[in-house]
Amino acid sequence: MMQNNIKVISCGGTFEKIYDPISGDLAFKTSQLKNLFLKARLFTNINFECLMMIDSLDMENFHRRKIAERIKKSKEEKLLVIHGTDTMVETSYEIKKSIRKTQCVILTGAMVPASMKNSDAFFNLGFALAALKLSEPGVWITMNGEVFKHSQVKKNTDLGLFESLN
Repeated sequence: MMQNNIKVISCGGTFEKIYDPISGDLAFKTSQLKNLFLKARLFTNINFECLMMIDSLDMENFHRRKIAERIKKSKEEKLLVIHGTDTMVETSYEIKKSIRKTQCVILTGAMVPASMKNSDAFFNLGFALAALKLSEPGVWITMNGEVFKHSQVKKNTDLGLFESLN
């Protein structure tokens, strides 16, 4: 039996939102990650944790510190963080300040909720997991089929994608 060598932490973001037919809004219910891993037939032994369900625009510094502290205390060396795209880069800097030198952390998210048709969440999840298995220790952001060093990326809100600062 494989040991638990990957931890997936959900912080919510658009990735985890579900359409509420009564209010007509996108809202948080429960994490969909375990079901997505099963649907994708990803049978890697993974520890799941739903740390918070929050839109990243509502995140404050104490939320980022909580994420970073949780990662630092984790026994796993490889961690995948599901996060809202609007402040993902800011959170990555907070994580970088506190992780162990041996840890590899990847942040990913989605522009369209996993619960909706034509979402990028499913692809981003699989791509991030593959990148996690291949990346060196440090903090990385994976979006749109790209792997970015956390300090070399920005979200282009006009195009709705992430791009390199270079």
